Amino acid sequence: MHQSSIQTEVDASYLYQKLAENESDQAIASVFAKMSEIEKGHAIAFLKTLNLEAKDMPAPSRRAKILNTIGRYFGYDYVLGVLMDTEKSISNALLLAKKKNNIPIQGTESNHVKILRNILDSEAKVGSKAITKFESRHRSVGGNALRAAVLGGNDGLVSNFSLVMGVAGASDGQSGVLVAGLAGLLAGALSMALGEWISVKSSQELYENQMQLEMDELENNPEGEMQELSLIYQAKGIEKEQAEKMAAEAMKDTNVAHQILVEEELGINPEELKGSAMEAALYSFVLFGIGAVIPVIPFFFTNGFKAILYSALLSAIGLFGIGSAITLFTGKSVWFSGMRQVIFGLLAAAITFGIGKIIGVSLE
Repeated sequence: MHQSSIQTEVDASYLYQKLAENESDQAIASVFAKMSEIEKGHAIAFLKTLNLEAKDMPAPSRRAKILNTIGRYFGYDYVLGVLMDTEKSISNALLLAKKKNNIPIQGTESNHVKILRNILDSEAKVGSKAITKFESRHRSVGGNALRAAVLGGNDGLVSNFSLVMGVAGASDGQSGVLVAGLAGLLAGALSMALGEWISVKSSQELYENQMQLEMDELENNPEGEMQELSLIYQAKGIEKEQAEKMAAEAMKDTNVAHQILVEEELGINPEELKGSAMEAALYSFVLFGIGAVIPVIPFFFTNGFKAILYSALLSAIGLFGIGSAITLFTGKSVWFSGMRQVIFGLLAAAITFGIGKIIGVSLE
């Protein structure tokens, strides 16, 4: 058992505890607290395999503390999403390793989403509404907005860096590179913003229509919808009798039943519909622009080879920063992710620079 596996369990325990401390719903908070205990137990068990004691357990990593800070400022849904992604990765890796080595699969390798469901099912005070609330959070998170921020900046940086290098390779003129770089920035940012606006708006309209259809079905055929609810809970592993009770409980309030059916049957999280399409568009515009302006900055102050060199240096720093930020979600080494991002970004820019050189020579 590697030390990194112990660190993963320690970090998970720490973050689940933070989720529990900051969760207003006591039923869900108890689930997170139990998950923290489970992860801590795993860490202790791994320590024993290395003939170590509990006092030798490492402290939460810097990555875990950064994620906790992100949770404090942006909401702990991001942290939950990262944890769930980690659980899935560990589970899949364990299953693949057992298959590769012909080790019998015992069924205990499944990810902790199932463990969370089992904990929820065993708690009498946690009803259908709480289960749906928890699982809808799980579906809606994963650090999506934060990932969008990182990837938006990356798109702007890589695309405009490549454009600037291509124009710089074809022409020695400072003004030409500046115009191309700023035009690329505006064109790309506007394209991203418009695409985001259309995406959010069309998704909202589609989901709202589906939700209205579900409400119509609920009002016209409540018995059938109650049966659907019961089957949904049974599919989660809940006993038929308990599932029927939970479905009947939910049906007492049409709005509660509608919310559960929308989330469970249609896979729609109503919370996602509250976002503003215009805000999402502005967000995309700004993030793309921040990334895209980096390779252009040196050309405001100098030209020629010096500007190209400074542009490449600034872009490499930006790419390394983006690669480092990605490790918050992947758990990989900062140096590995950062240098990978730098290598691919510089490679793309080198290709466009070379093509620009060829085109520039052929046009002379």
